[in-house]
Amino acid sequence: MADSDVPVTIPSGPSTPAASDASITVNSTIENEGGMNLKKGSRHRLLRGLQRMASSPSLAHVGRQRSASSPYSVHSTLSCVSLASSPSPFGQPSPGSYFSQSSNAPSTAPTSVPGSPAAELPGFDGIESILAVRKIEHPILPSTTISLPTEVKKKATTINMWAKMPHEIKIHVLSFLLPKELVRISRVSKDFHTLCFDGQLWTSFDASEFYKDIPAESVAKIITAAGPFVKDLNLRGCVQVEHYKRAEVLAKACRNLINATLEGCRNFQRTTLHNLLRSNEKLTTLNLTGLTAVTNATCKIIAQSCPQLEMFNVSWCKHMDARGVKTVLEGCPKLKDLRAGEIKGFESSEVADALFKTNNLERLVLAGCDDLTDNALQIMVRGFEPEIDVLTDRPMVPPRKLRHLDLSRCNRLSSNGVKALGYLVPDLEGLQLSGITSITDAALEPIFASTPRLTLLELEDLAELTNSLLSEHLAKAPCAPNLEHLSISYCENLGDTGMLPVFRNCTKLKSVFVDNTKISDLVLAEAAAMVRERATSKTTTQKGVKPVVGLNLVVYDCMNVTWTGVREVLSRNAEIAGRTSRPIASAANPNIFPSAEIIFLKCFYGWQMTVDEHTKRVLAGDVGAANRLEKKWGLYMQANEEAGVGGANGRRRRRRAREAAQAHADEEDGDGANGGGVFMGRRRARTAACAVM
Repeated sequence: MADSDVPVTIPSGPSTPAASDASITVNSTIENEGGMNLKKGSRHRLLRGLQRMASSPSLAHVGRQRSASSPYSVHSTLSCVSLASSPSPFGQPSPGSYFSQSSNAPSTAPTSVPGSPAAELPGFDGIESILAVRKIEHPILPSTTISLPTEVKKKATTINMWAKMPHEIKIHVLSFLLPKELVRISRVSKDFHTLCFDGQLWTSFDASEFYKDIPAESVAKIITAAGPFVKDLNLRGCVQVEHYKRAEVLAKACRNLINATLEGCRNFQRTTLHNLLRSNEKLTTLNLTGLTAVTNATCKIIAQSCPQLEMFNVSWCKHMDARGVKTVLEGCPKLKDLRAGEIKGFESSEVADALFKTNNLERLVLAGCDDLTDNALQIMVRGFEPEIDVLTDRPMVPPRKLRHLDLSRCNRLSSNGVKALGYLVPDLEGLQLSGITSITDAALEPIFASTPRLTLLELEDLAELTNSLLSEHLAKAPCAPNLEHLSISYCENLGDTGMLPVFRNCTKLKSVFVDNTKISDLVLAEAAAMVRERATSKTTTQKGVKPVVGLNLVVYDCMNVTWTGVREVLSRNAEIAGRTSRPIASAANPNIFPSAEIIFLKCFYGWQMTVDEHTKRVLAGDVGAANRLEKKWGLYMQANEEAGVGGANGRRRRRRAREAAQAHADEEDGDGANGGGVFMGRRRARTAACAVM
């Protein structure tokens, strides 16, 4: 064997930190140290001794065990190259090795193999310099996976979902945005600008909600881009299109309109309006309220170009009259809703006959038509000289299909004309006769008896009506169970006698206006009882469910309504559901629930702030706070009354009370002794009790 390199493989026995499973290569020539001259065979003996040391069983289980996952997980003084060596089958060193000889041989240097404290290398000092030893200063941690180099890694690619999305889905996503938001995000990019002004997003263009927040240029751009797609156009109050140039753009762009509202566009030019009407033959709803450009010629164009028209509103159009309405009636056979308030010329019998022959109208609004007379109204309902039934004394004509009729402020009408509606409008649901001061009970009695579907009744400022109309006819009419809205404001002859039966029988009432009448606290108590009984089946029995307003009651400027009646309503509003007496409620108690419905009351302005605060607390579910407020307010009002009787100006109040009681007694006794109402001499003293609320 050569003297330069001697590769030796050391078979390992059981795993030891010193010499288990290791293969050592000696790459340097063994030199003599300390002046000792070794013989030629000493190198072989040294290597055999190392082999015996590695296979010795005394070195087993000495030191820290090596990790099974990595051969370099622990510190070692010898470089490990292979784990393929196998120990001796009997755990004994092989014969002929250095360690198999006599152990009495002298030893001059300890071994450098760690983990074997008893084993020493005989006759050698500095064995590390002889053997090729590599120390591992930084152990490699065990790991089952190794990351790839940066050059090999795939770069993460970002996917632009919006760019790859189909155009139809983009339009559907943008359709959930408000018009103001669409205009705002159109500034993001050119693509968003194109998408936001796509006509499919503007099939319904309602500028009444956002015209104040969008500049005129954007409105014009929207109309230009979405013109062929727009079907529902609402420009109510949109001042941006009042300029004639923008209006012309609108007329040229929109050619498929179905519903159009131009109310409030006062500067709309007549020519532009006519061009718009001619280019939209599919119009079914047209609202031209207050437009100065509307004339009888405009109505003629509508009759020729819009045969599908169903709703036509020309109220307050000053430059047209009833002849234009007649033209539209004759040219639009599908018309069902006609609103022509404040229009002149309805005294014409020809216009009335056209309305009679149509018999397709379900809503007719003639509010403020001062020219409408009894004769014209009778022709609208009965026609010219109808045949009269001998038995019933009623005209034998087909019943009208009217469902809503508004004749408010038609001052020339009287009971004779209004009475013609009786038994000829069986489907009537809304009747408004406010301001016709000459109407009496006789005009309304046949109407109440023949309209079972009536839900809205407005009879404001009818001074000739009496309590018998309400108690004997309205409360007992077929429409009583269905009546929801009643207004008898400024009917100064109506009071408790008429309203108490109405509240008992009309159990579906939602709004009642009885201001400036003679009602008293009894009506308020009856209304509260009606709402309480109606809400019994709707009682809130779940935690967190709050009550709602079931009845709007307006009673301000009623001289007989006092704070005690108002307090009765407040008490019923805060009453706990399912209890007959008013308990002390607490908002923190989950077992206390307010009534399902309450009354929203409008009363004397000095009490209204307290009423509003009480209602606010009840609607919020804080019944305890509402009850405390009601109690404190009651004590305050009672203290004010007591202070008024015995405090300041008490003598004046007592004197006025005596005078009122004496006047009442004189009225009961009749005229004086002289018959002229003037009593001579001294009067007999009377005692009267003064009760102040």
